[in-house]
Amino acid sequence: MALAIDTMTDFLIDFGAKEVPHTKKNYFAHAVSVYRDMKKWQADDEVCRAAMFHSIYGTEGFQTLTLPLDRRDELRGLIGVRAEKLVYANCAMQRQAFYRTVREHYDHYRIPDRLTGGWLELSRSEFEDLMRLHLCDFLELVERTAMWDYERSTMARMSERLGGVMRQAYLDTFAREPQLD
Repeated sequence: MALAIDTMTDFLIDFGAKEVPHTKKNYFAHAVSVYRDMKKWQADDEVCRAAMFHSIYGTEGFQTLTLPLDRRDELRGLIGVRAEKLVYANCAMQRQAFYRTVREHYDHYRIPDRLTGGWLELSRSEFEDLMRLHLCDFLELVERTAMWDYERSTMARMSERLGGVMRQAYLDTFAREPQLD
């Protein structure tokens, strides 16, 4: 499913993403930056599309602009089933449960869904895509927010587990961390 970036950005602009502050930018700029980082890091198209909408339903930490869940079919039609499932998982997961699970290697993962009270059921590859998306989001904003110590060991573990370009992005970003004298 090839999808022009303009189609995705138009959706976000129409939704009001340029008017919402987010980590010393606006939500739109942050979403586009996460998308571009995923592209630069050679993630597949579905993961890149998920990156553009990674927090559209609201997360535990971001509730300022949320697409109602009754519009999931609309977003699924725009970005595809796999991408939307990844977006939903990133928004609906209970972060601490997700962070605890990063240490585990399973064929199948169950994470509490904070929106429904049920469970998110993810395959190993879906879970790794979720880690990729979550880490990319974090790395895109950590320098602006100075949240260097937020789940540092978990973010490092994600980067180690994913390896390659994600590990290098983590190392490059944390090499720019201001040092205390």
